[in-house]
Amino acid sequence: MRSGFEAICHGSPGVIPVGVFADADDLDYKIKKSNPDVVLMDIEMPGKGGLEATHDITSLYPDVKVLIQTVFEDDNKIFAAICAGASGYILKTTTPARLIESIQEVYDGGSPMSPYIANRVLKLFQRFAPAAKSNDEETVLSSREKEILQLMIEGHAFAAIGEKLFISYETVRTHVKRVYKKLHVASASEAVAKAILQRLV
Repeated sequence: MRSGFEAICHGSPGVIPVGVFADADDLDYKIKKSNPDVVLMDIEMPGKGGLEATHDITSLYPDVKVLIQTVFEDDNKIFAAICAGASGYILKTTTPARLIESIQEVYDGGSPMSPYIANRVLKLFQRFAPAAKSNDEETVLSSREKEILQLMIEGHAFAAIGEKLFISYETVRTHVKRVYKKLHVASASEAVAKAILQRLV
């Protein structure tokens, strides 16, 4: 698939592939070696994941734009990618012509999304967009709950959160259940959406 993307870019005027890599390990070296304007990023790779790599790139190289291209249509992944700093999010079913258009859009400062992804983002924003605040709507999360919620926003699974915080998987689940209850949500994607839109962390 990488070879296919490279061939598409080679055959498209104005787009020059400067580096093709199987993973995001040694990321700093690869970015400096290739010096890209836009990075086409997969989410699931061996070693460092695409979301973590996106966060690192946008933090360390703010002039480099990241376009996520993946098979994942999961709300958690979508919002985690946005939070990591991705400029666009398209599916691997995207046509070659639309892929090139998306790369150009990102380069020009746009935020391309596949229609399905744009629809999911719009619906979640509509659902959790903050209304006028009232005392009842003020949510108080503990510092640990905020810490766990932040890691959820970054796309980490419960097991990975436990490893990072040196707590058990069951302890993570207990904290997450409390977060759900306080936020009045029923899933991780809803918690992430509400946390982002209402700036709870």
